[in-house]
Amino acid sequence: MINKVNPFQLTTQPTQIQLKTNSLMDNTSTSKTSFADSLKQAINQVNQSQIESDKMTEALATGKNVELHDVMITAQKASVSMTLAVEVRNKAIEAYQEMMRMQV
Repeated sequence: MINKVNPFQLTTQPTQIQLKTNSLMDNTSTSKTSFADSLKQAINQVNQSQIESDKMTEALATGKNVELHDVMITAQKASVSMTLAVEVRNKAIEAYQEMMRMQV
């Protein structure tokens, strides 16, 4: 009989695959970051690019010595990073909804 799968169930014993993965990670000496940390860092980078774009635009509007092409490049970078963040969010929501539609 097939056991019901509980996605929130924590196991106390690591599986063989996890042991192999951990031993490979130790050999390559890479730092482990959680998904939440990676997501938080990516959102902070998008926010920082938006703030930088706002500062450059404000500097241009107030007549400070800022080149127009630098302002436009910064604004375009901020726009592209925001578009990417929105598309990644849309794909994550779509994947979640697709998983919820699956029959067990």
